[in-house]
Amino acid sequence: MTHEMTHEMTHEDATGRLLGRFLAALRDLAPVAVWAHGSLGGGDYQEGRSDLDLIAVLDGPITPGTVWRVARLHARLGAEPLAHKLHCSYLTPETAADVERRHLTRARERLFKRPVGLVTRRELHTFGLVLHGDSPKDLLPPVSDRDLAESVVQDQWEWRLELGKVGNWTNDLWVDLGLLTHARALVTLSEGRLITKREALDLLPTLGAPVEVVEDIERRRYGTPAGPVPSEEWTARRSALTREYLGPAIDALVRAYG
Repeated sequence: MTHEMTHEMTHEDATGRLLGRFLAALRDLAPVAVWAHGSLGGGDYQEGRSDLDLIAVLDGPITPGTVWRVARLHARLGAEPLAHKLHCSYLTPETAADVERRHLTRARERLFKRPVGLVTRRELHTFGLVLHGDSPKDLLPPVSDRDLAESVVQDQWEWRLELGKVGNWTNDLWVDLGLLTHARALVTLSEGRLITKREALDLLPTLGAPVEVVEDIERRRYGTPAGPVPSEEWTARRSALTREYLGPAIDALVRAYG
């Protein structure tokens, strides 16, 4: 269920300060609504580690002038410690329902366009956090179970194709998202519900994922923040273990649900 951000959730930590500054700066663009999804919406948020995944619905078309103002807004937030983790897609009431449309997005410290996918839309309907204005249910059509399942299978197939890009899999983010997304996909397809990354991590050993890699993700995402720099030997081994597991696992998922 969507819910309003409470006073307690705006306490003066780095996350609260950043969200407060972002919402204040956004007023000039007349937002109809601002929502959080991902870890912050789902209750798995960890300051300094999790991304801040936001959607802003602006009252009016996204013009070149809007793009410039969005770029300036994010540049002015740059001094905030967590600004690089704030990711936001910008919709309008007229474009919000279009699943295929690529919306202006600020993420990974750059501007580009991308769709707001069906998993994100289901998250918003299920546990979206309303930071300002209207609820997601007022502006976004619901996502059917069938459409969600088809989207999840397609996403897993795309992950399967990425396994051939061996160099990417020495990167922490690829390992983490590849494995966690797979576990989350299995639960969505088999049970029709969304789970957090924490729940996915706990599930991975029961799915046959390599224990060494799962423990590595656990340490990096939930353990002591400043761990040792991994050796090249370990990142290469971790890459091989992850790809060797995910290939057959995704193939089995696609056969079962595709």
